[in-house]
Amino acid sequence: MSNNIASIIDVLDDTQRMHAQVKAQGLTASIRGLQAWQTQRLLTTHDDLWRQKRFKPAMQFFIDEIYGPKDFSSRDVEIASVVPKMVKVLPDKAVAALYEALRLNSLSLELDIAMVGALKGRSIDRDSYLCAYQQCDNQDKRTEQIQLIETLGLRLAQVVQIRGVALILKLARKPARLAGVESLHNVLERGFHSFKELGNVHDFIDPIIDRERTLMTGMFSLPPEADNPLPEVVT
Repeated sequence: MSNNIASIIDVLDDTQRMHAQVKAQGLTASIRGLQAWQTQRLLTTHDDLWRQKRFKPAMQFFIDEIYGPKDFSSRDVEIASVVPKMVKVLPDKAVAALYEALRLNSLSLELDIAMVGALKGRSIDRDSYLCAYQQCDNQDKRTEQIQLIETLGLRLAQVVQIRGVALILKLARKPARLAGVESLHNVLERGFHSFKELGNVHDFIDPIIDRERTLMTGMFSLPPEADNPLPEVVT
């Protein structure tokens, strides 16, 4: 249990350090612009899934609470303040899902900071994005990012099947509000409900992971004069 607490705190510390870096270097607007473009790229690549009623809540959850153009620093402070208590009351799989979500958010911010540095103030389109992506030369971290998306999606699908989780979340609403961590509780409940109605999670996760891995590999190994594999993104 102490290892779980330490791992979560370490990730939160890294993320807060990066938030401070972004603020100190005046990168907030650039980071948000990049994240907005990347969100639209994801929705374009996976438009067939986004349009399906069954999958849309899960995709919206990832965009709003994990990956999209949003300041998560206040939520992270909330989590840090209640981690020891959360670890005691949540099932192990739920704690693991929390860690994976925080790690994914932290790694994504790290990659975004690197991308903003490589873009050097250029406006973002598919060509400038590809150029910056290749210049970052961090395929190992991009691979980890995609793996975390897969692991988290499968983990959340396991969590919603645990008997009693829905009741735990329901009973925790008022204590969370009184403790000043209502936004964190809302994230947990939203994640639960978005995956509860998903059905077979592999129908959702497998296409996303396959496409993202193919796109990542294509961008890093693109031969000269080859077509840009990124879709046209409308922002």
